[in-house]
Amino acid sequence: MADKLGERKHQVLVGAIEDFIKDASPITSGGVKEKHVHDISTATLRNELSALEAMGYLKQVHTSGGRVPTILGYRYYVNELLKNINYDERALDDVKKVLEGRTKSLTEIISELTRLISKAVNYPTVIYMNGYDKLIIEGISIYPLVDKQALILIQTANGYITNTINSSANLKSCEDASSYLTNKFSGKTIGEMLEGLEQNQEMIAEIENFKLIVDNLIEGLRKVLNNHNVNIRHEGSADLLDESGETSEQTKKVLKLLDNKEELVKAMELEKDQDDLTVMLVEEDKYSGCAMVKAPLCVNGQAVASIGVLGPQRMNYAGIASALKVVMNELNGRQSDNKKTTKPNKKIDMSN
Repeated sequence: MADKLGERKHQVLVGAIEDFIKDASPITSGGVKEKHVHDISTATLRNELSALEAMGYLKQVHTSGGRVPTILGYRYYVNELLKNINYDERALDDVKKVLEGRTKSLTEIISELTRLISKAVNYPTVIYMNGYDKLIIEGISIYPLVDKQALILIQTANGYITNTINSSANLKSCEDASSYLTNKFSGKTIGEMLEGLEQNQEMIAEIENFKLIVDNLIEGLRKVLNNHNVNIRHEGSADLLDESGETSEQTKKVLKLLDNKEELVKAMELEKDQDDLTVMLVEEDKYSGCAMVKAPLCVNGQAVASIGVLGPQRMNYAGIASALKVVMNELNGRQSDNKKTTKPNKKIDMSN
């Protein structure tokens, strides 16, 4: 991690990067002096910019042109500026409405959250659901369908999960299975239910009359858990294509990453016990120049999904982090007797 700069260099670098994020104009001593530093001479300011360049925070694209931030400069900016995130919860009121939709399927909720965030920040947004097994069961209902199938509906505090299984069981067997599973596993996680059904010999004897339904339920849930749900919204992608120069090349790489599900899943994986925002800046490989602001979505203290906003390194980190914080705090606040979070966790980490 970069060392803390002196006050003047910090002011110059932060102001310069903020201006560059806004309009992509090369950083010049005249521009910085006009907007951010008024009490020093232009010559002194040129020396400060030269020093920041020598330290690796800025670089000159052309010998006679202005400077642009380096990845080291962006890292410094993110670490320093995003330590204290100010957000207005009113900016994403629709998020609260979505999270109140307990009657919606979890898939619908995830899709709608992704759309709202992407629309709010105007960048492509991804939600990666990889924690169905951590969701707590409130009830299980099984209904016979035609063509030897049955509908499974698992109600959780965050929406319901549906799955269709192959089963020719009659209504009585479905009702018995629903009642047994709800009584046995209400308040437990889906993962705990699967483990119990597969390993508890006493339980296996108890479900003898509707064992086929349970076996198919287990098989169906295993498929759900293995097929990681990746939801992508492209609101903002068209605007990114209007960028020019270096940012345009970075944008193309962002769009390629969005089309590569395998690589995208890797990027969306959370670190162990991650409970706050991280910012990933890709320096090397075929996606160099891309950036992602990523946050865990937690239920009862357990991360069940990650949400990420992708863009070129010259993107609005503060605005994106603010929007993600709204979702994190609103979701986490509903896990504790529906009390709203009053103080946001302001710690921001940086990962490479």
